[in-house]
Amino acid sequence: MQRDIGLLILRLGFGGFMLFSHGWSKLVNFSEIAPNFPDPIGLGGQVSLALAVFAEVFCAAALMLGIFTRFVSIPLIITMLVAAFIVHSADPIGKKEFALLYNFVFMALFFTGAGDFSVDKFLKK
Repeated sequence: MQRDIGLLILRLGFGGFMLFSHGWSKLVNFSEIAPNFPDPIGLGGQVSLALAVFAEVFCAAALMLGIFTRFVSIPLIITMLVAAFIVHSADPIGKKEFALLYNFVFMALFFTGAGDFSVDKFLKK
């Protein structure tokens, strides 16, 4: 039970911060941000922004609820790796730190799953 409470805290905390501190502003200001959004993987700024919004809003919300936790962790992991090693590649480690910290938590949730306090638990039944 303590493990499951810990996983719930991680999902709610890191998913919530990702959603509300990073993703929400990108979603509601999409048209203003898109023309100047970085294109780190060569798909265009608008597509890159859409992928970031998908991960940071929709996958983060699903992570908080514990819906398909392992699956929705993958776009979050990729987004944080792109942020740390491509977007901030020339920056000092301090600029990469938040992306890497998020990434470690999302990787841990990928391997552990959501725990008992999740929609995933009910879907297994």
